[in-house]
This record gives sequence, structure tokens and C-alpha cells, in this order.
Amino acid sequence: MRTTVPVLIAFISGIVLVVSFFFRKGTWLGDLEQEFTVWLTIVGGFTLLLGVVSITRVNWTAVKRKKEGWKYKILTLIAIFAMAIPSVLSPDWSPLFGRAEGSIYDWLFQYQMSPMMATMFATLAFYIASAAFRAFRARSLEATLLLVTATLIMLWRIPMGEWFLNLFPGDIPYLLNTYIMGGINMAVQRGIIIGAALGAASMSLRIILGIERTYMGKG
Repeated sequence: MRTTVPVLIAFISGIVLVVSFFFRKGTWLGDLEQEFTVWLTIVGGFTLLLGVVSITRVNWTAVKRKKEGWKYKILTLIAIFAMAIPSVLSPDWSPLFGRAEGSIYDWLFQYQMSPMMATMFATLAFYIASAAFRAFRARSLEATLLLVTATLIMLWRIPMGEWFLNLFPGDIPYLLNTYIMGGINMAVQRGIIIGAALGAASMSLRIILGIERTYMGKG
């Protein structure tokens, strides 16, 4: 029963969404898609709540047992509840509640979370630069083409680089935008998107037919 019911729900949901796509809005089958989308939002909200409960339980267990790094897990728990509790309380009780400007949630997001995210992505830039340095070595013809193209694109993306490219004859920024970004790059992106769409369609079919059951924690 624990396996049959989830597989049956996945099968019915998948079939209904596929069939309703071919019917107009206003018909019974056509409106089922909207109804299932609403239920998807509801279920997604419960999964977020489940995620909060899970991360709280895992971190609290580590704190009680004083595992390695348990002090950082205390900070994680404090951050979770400091962001969550004031945001769900009614702003009618206090202007500090809710998610409006000037609330506790807004202050923590603007002055704590946003700077930390900016710091994290700024740190990642050094790792990206290191990886690019290792990848862009002109060891072969293909690597040389990659190096030249990447250098021109990076120059084109910054004002100083675009000014430098404009010093040469033949509107190089226009050629890069038209033939590299709008031609070669776009063709590769479309190929990747088509491949990803085919993979998603095949995975969806496997889930609908009950072949793929990893979403139930099974192999």
C-alpha cells in the first residue's frame, strides 16, 4: 500500500495534466490543469514546512550530542527562527512583523542575507577564474579557439573592453553579438535545451508509468 498509493497518485496526476493540455480552458478537463496547479502550490508549501522541521531536527540533534561544529548549528537554528517567526506574524500586531519594508524580516534580508550572498558569489568568482585559467590553455586548436572566443566575449561584456575592441576596424562588438552570441552560442543553447527537454519528458514518462520510484526513496 505504501508503494501502490504514491505510484497511483503520480500516474493519475501525470495523465490528467497531459490530457488536459489538449482541451480548451472552460471545459472540465481543461480546468483540471489549473486545479492541479493549485494543489501543487499547496503541496509545495507543506514540503517547505517539512524542510524546516527536518533541518531543525537534524541541527538540534547535533547540538544536543555536541557533534563537530555544533556551535555553528546553533547559529543556523537562530537564523531560521529569526527569519521565519516574525515573517508569519500579523503586521497588525506590530510594524516589525510581516515582510513589509522596515520589518525584522526585511532588515535581516537586506543587511544580513543579501551581503552574505554577495560575498559568497564574489568568492566563487575566484574559483571560476582559476578554472578558466586551467581550461583556456592553448594546447590544441579547439582550446585555442575557446581561449580567443572567451577573451573577446569577456572584453565585449565590459565597457573598457568594448572601447578597446572599437579601436580596431570592422565593428567587432556587432560581429560578436550577431555571429557568436546570436549564432553559435544560441545554436548550442538550443541543442542543450532540446536535450534537457527530452530527458525531462522521458523521466516524466518513467514516473507516470511507475518505472522510476526514486521520489519515494527507492532505487
